[in-house]
Amino acid sequence: MVMSAELAVADPFATMVGQASAVAQLRAAAAGPVHAYLLVGPRGAGKRALARAFAAVLLADGAPDPARVTALAMTEEHPDLVVVERVGAAISAEQADEVVRLAGLRPIEGQRKVIVLDEFHLIDARVGPKLLKTVEEPPDGTIFVVLAEQVTPELVTIASRCVRIDVGPLTAETIAAALEGEGIDPDRARAVAGVVGGDLGRARLLAADPGLDERRRAWWSLPDRLDGTGAAVVAAVDDLLARIDEAQAPLDERHGVERAALEERAEAMGERGAGRKDLEARHKREARRHRTDEIRFGLGVLSARCRDEAAVASDAAPWLRAARAVDHLQHELRRNPNERLQLQALCVRIRPPG
Repeated sequence: MVMSAELAVADPFATMVGQASAVAQLRAAAAGPVHAYLLVGPRGAGKRALARAFAAVLLADGAPDPARVTALAMTEEHPDLVVVERVGAAISAEQADEVVRLAGLRPIEGQRKVIVLDEFHLIDARVGPKLLKTVEEPPDGTIFVVLAEQVTPELVTIASRCVRIDVGPLTAETIAAALEGEGIDPDRARAVAGVVGGDLGRARLLAADPGLDERRRAWWSLPDRLDGTGAAVVAAVDDLLARIDEAQAPLDERHGVERAALEERAEAMGERGAGRKDLEARHKREARRHRTDEIRFGLGVLSARCRDEAAVASDAAPWLRAARAVDHLQHELRRNPNERLQLQALCVRIRPPG
């Protein structure tokens, strides 16, 4: 993200994109914080950025060098800011035990500690009871910030102990304006903003992806490449998957920068490999999510093609059947699917035009 470091240090919330209501609530909360907050909203809307900014304000309050504290918190490097990310498919009971342990430790530098629990809608059924007492009555100075896309049944009890702040989805207009402010061509910014479903992080990745337009054309033209033979299906799907592989280049580049920064910090602090395992696990999750997002993006393009054709075809039925098949796969798609088989099966169900 392109932003002024000085601006972030002077006012961490000034760098937030959209979310005026959530920012106002967190600013007010920072003046007299309670034990726990729950930020609820869709992926990509800025929950984690809001949590960092909130933590920066809380930790800098009364610190001898607030600028240093703020700068560290905004990069999640302050020792009294603990970010807990899931290791597997969900926050596990073992991770919950570690959260309880960390909450019981005294702050290292100041009088406060902020513990951010990320993606907490993905929790093991055993986690809620383990954490309930700690979140409800943490040690003095410990503040929890729970991030979730929705309040699941497993999260209801913990949610009832938190002050809830809703983080709404970002509009395409807001995302386009943010990208333009970061130096992206206006036409490119608008095009990208229209296909990311309110996810600013994905918008930034796609804005730096030179292959986006070509991938869009490949998905749009998919029905034209199907002639009813298995060979055409295999060739078309192989082409799409190869393009998805290439689309990961901007993400791989960002991951490389993060790995280099980790090694530099570890070398400076004499802790070789510190945090490497957690970073690698996060990178793997992001790569899997990126592939799923790419397939959803392509299916969205394909669905639009089918509906556009149905609107002008003398016989709309085949195109509408194809659109329903595409939509069904979008709804059923899960992370780590057998992408090749799912896409091949879809292609078999899509009849060639005419």
